[in-house]
Amino acid sequence: MFVVAVLRMRDPDLNARHRPAHLEYLAELRREGKVWASGPFPDGQGGMVIYRTPDLETARALAEADPLVRTGARHLDLYRWQPFAPVPAIAEGEEGTG
Repeated sequence: MFVVAVLRMRDPDLNARHRPAHLEYLAELRREGKVWASGPFPDGQGGMVIYRTPDLETARALAEADPLVRTGARHLDLYRWQPFAPVPAIAEGEEGTG
């Protein structure tokens, strides 16, 4: 199952302070195969993470453990995502940086 986490900006100062931990957290989840894609919105108002988990509860737990969510730097909205076609792999270097 794919779950989209939309992380809207709440506090830019907190965001800047905790962004390195956020990126490290996402990198670890990516290595574990739990994050399919992630990246910032070009307008600077937040970003998105697409989790690949067995259920919504697992994705929620992972998203709520994200340093940007835990510290209140960003607001979390979760959505189940059901692609219409097979989802291709993202080539190395095409992903955003969170």
